[in-house]
Amino acid sequence: MRQKIVAGNWKMNGTPRETEALLKALVAAGRTPENCAMVVCPPYLVLHLADEILKDSPIMLGAQDMSVHDRGAYTAEVSAEMLLTAGASYVILGHSERRQYHAESDQLVNAKAKKALADGLIPIICVGETLEEREADRTEEVVGSQIGGVLAGFAPDMIARSVIAYEPVWAIGTGKTATPEMAQAVHRFIRNRVADLNQEAAETVPILYGGSVKPDNADGLLSQPDIDGALVGGAALKADDFVAIIDAA
Repeated sequence: MRQKIVAGNWKMNGTPRETEALLKALVAAGRTPENCAMVVCPPYLVLHLADEILKDSPIMLGAQDMSVHDRGAYTAEVSAEMLLTAGASYVILGHSERRQYHAESDQLVNAKAKKALADGLIPIICVGETLEEREADRTEEVVGSQIGGVLAGFAPDMIARSVIAYEPVWAIGTGKTATPEMAQAVHRFIRNRVADLNQEAAETVPILYGGSVKPDNADGLLSQPDIDGALVGGAALKADDFVAIIDAA
């Protein structure tokens, strides 16, 4: 049985005061599901604070990106070692906003994911198509190419230690959501594409759905056989909403 994972991507939200209030509310909710990992990914600035608040809770900590480099003259970059010392276990890589605003390629995401795994972080590797690509019936072409690129050179154990997140770009922050059937079809395609690389790893790798996941659509999405959890955006900033999605998982 694959691990369920619900990860909250806070994006550029969360001052120290806001972080403390939200995390204390999540801890107070007392959710300790055995079958679902709970992950929060706040901004770098508050990772140490988050780690302190979460130290006695089952909620795990992740980051929103990382550098492929260990250290050096890379202004504003953050290394895997820095994330680990701040308490992070997971790191989101290749999010569509990083691809769009920072021109990140599949090749760079691939290198970051390999670095994350080598240093002991669990990468949440994002793929997904734009509205124009979906309307042109290119979803499988685009997502298949992304999977091939971001997993290039991965040994089977590397795939098994990773997490994939399918996030249709047209559903991020727009209020639009793929129907459970639409999302399931792409998740099944992704699993089959991974199976082309290694069948056993394809059966064990968690594939999350990300794209305007909310309490009112979580049940339908998370009941699909190839959807193993959610990468949550705006709803992760509200304790009650995030807990409701955890309960659905």
